[in-house]
Amino acid sequence: MVNLSQKEFDRMVHLAIRRIPEAIRKQLHNIIITVQRRPSRKLLAELDLPADEPLLGIFQGTPLTERSATVPPLYPDTIFLFQEPLEAMCANLEELQLEIEITVVHEVAHYLGMGEAELAALGYE
Repeated sequence: MVNLSQKEFDRMVHLAIRRIPEAIRKQLHNIIITVQRRPSRKLLAELDLPADEPLLGIFQGTPLTERSATVPPLYPDTIFLFQEPLEAMCANLEELQLEIEITVVHEVAHYLGMGEAELAALGYE
């Protein structure tokens, strides 16, 4: 298990984002990426997940495929990364950086409306 300060973890997030392929990374300019220690019990309940579910990240917003020109989203699109579950599943910093990268890519894929096949083609299975 890795255990970083908030500042160190934020640095790992920035490093991981730089590793994401440019085709995906350029889609991040209108998305807020924020880090929380862990998902709230309320969020887990809303997602119908058990309290001990290791949720790594979540996209909250309106996917591009569901947008309307006449009804803009009410809130900014946000990717939440959950530090403690990510750290708990990684044995070292290299694993953590890769897991952060994979989590961000998966959440951006939700924003873009990408499927698992498209993620696999990019090397993110």
